[in-house]
Amino acid sequence: MAVSDWQSFITQTDARMGEVRAGIPGVAKGFHELARAAIGEGALDSKTKELIALAIGITARCDGCLAYHAKAAAKYGATRQEVMETIGVAVYMGGGPSMIYGAEALTAYDAFSSD
Repeated sequence: MAVSDWQSFITQTDARMGEVRAGIPGVAKGFHELARAAIGEGALDSKTKELIALAIGITARCDGCLAYHAKAAAKYGATRQEVMETIGVAVYMGGGPSMIYGAEALTAYDAFSSD
């Protein structure tokens, strides 16, 4: 699926995920805490961790992952060139399908960045 409007996609996904969070609040709370702990500052900064997550989203071919992690990468100050190099690593690790989803990730990043 090629997403053409990443802003609308994330709004729609947030709404769908709200229903899931309401249905499994304990799991949702645990996932939120896991995400917060994983992305928090440590030996790697949050921007680097979001770029790693973006690369994994590319190789997993997960549109939601692209949307949320591209948005977060922009929030943490990732540059377009850093996203391009992240796509390069994902392509290296994931082959042709990652090349296609890398292009999708760049489009998602562009939708959320003023870069």
